[in-house]
Amino acid sequence: MVCTMQTGGGVRVGRDLTETGRVAGLRRQQAVTLLLLFLAGIVNFLDRSSLSIANTTVRAEMHLNATQMGWLLSAFSFAYGLAQLPLIGLLDRVGTRAVLGGGLVVWSAAQMLTGFVRSLPEFLVLRVMLGAGEAPFYPSGIRSVREWFSAETRGRATAVMSTSQTLGLSLAPPALTWIMLAIGWRGMFVVLGAAGLVVAAAWIVLHRARRDTEFAEPETEQVVSEATESAWRVLIRQRAVWGMMLGWGGVNYTVWLYLAWLPSYLEEQRHLSLAKSGWVAALPFLAGAVGMLTSGVLADWLAKRGAPLTTIHRRIVVAGMAASAAGTFVVAHSASTAQAVAGISAALFFIHFGGTSGWGYVQAISPLRYVASLGALQNFASFMIASAAPVVTGWLLDRTHSFTIALGVCSAVTLLGALSYATLAAPSGMRIAQKG
Repeated sequence: MVCTMQTGGGVRVGRDLTETGRVAGLRRQQAVTLLLLFLAGIVNFLDRSSLSIANTTVRAEMHLNATQMGWLLSAFSFAYGLAQLPLIGLLDRVGTRAVLGGGLVVWSAAQMLTGFVRSLPEFLVLRVMLGAGEAPFYPSGIRSVREWFSAETRGRATAVMSTSQTLGLSLAPPALTWIMLAIGWRGMFVVLGAAGLVVAAAWIVLHRARRDTEFAEPETEQVVSEATESAWRVLIRQRAVWGMMLGWGGVNYTVWLYLAWLPSYLEEQRHLSLAKSGWVAALPFLAGAVGMLTSGVLADWLAKRGAPLTTIHRRIVVAGMAASAAGTFVVAHSASTAQAVAGISAALFFIHFGGTSGWGYVQAISPLRYVASLGALQNFASFMIASAAPVVTGWLLDRTHSFTIALGVCSAVTLLGALSYATLAAPSGMRIAQKG
């Protein structure tokens, strides 16, 4: 009798120890996954910012005009947008470890090889490789968070991963300028590429796909696959989807104009030194980070008071885009550097304020089975529009030797995007919204 009790107690203790070990292992893998995603995000946004930081120096050394530089900057976004389309199916079949690991290797190798380019065609090929390689980051990150975190902790995990975007963009101007001044623009590309390969190796070695079903969604893999296959045909018939595709293009047009040309604007239009422009350019991107956080806090506050999520997010995105357009208009007509930087900061604060709710609107208006496909479709269309920003800006700069008209075009595109959200993207234009 005593032996039986001892044996039972030993089983219970063994089970407790096993459960404790399982929980510890889960938390360890969650921490590893989130840390790797955060590091990959930092490298991702440092890499995509690098050419804009080196814009003036590269143009001078390689004898490129502003239009040619615009094509280099747009080659990335074209490739990034097109590479969104196959990712949903590919991630379902192959998994995030291989897809993001492969993407990291491709984009880091492209970044490193950019340090050795000698001609414009070589440069264009490597920019396409960079864009295609970076495309899996967000879809893979969202899927990894969904695999490893419960519904109660996914929001915070996603926020940590997304912080890498704003931190990378704000670090890029001062950090990359310092590296470029120390070892040249070619050395800067090589260093960034090497850093990405280190993160790629860490991701491939340390990341694991989740094998149990504790945090799985109710749908089976077959249902998810069927929904993915039919999503494009279903979504493209919705008026609201077209409004969101066009409207999100207005968001990304503004983001890409400043991402691609802000350092050059400060150097050429405001006559700041390369070293000083790096520090000044960080301020507007920090303002964008504050805009993201402000949008999230406001949306949650309104939701707790009973306002419909579709109404909350649609109003925030429209108001944010309209205010951003006004900020860009101020930049175009600024009489001083301080006024221009304030206008840029306002434009980026409000475009990210509205843009954060743009993603919230995707989640609010769509049934669960179409959210990922709607996000990918919106991102694809927006990058086709946003890719025009670097080229149009460079072309106008070559002909007018001023950013004034280019900034005016940006302001108009942003306003048109807001109008698209206010009209075409109304919830009444999403007839599948209540069927999921």
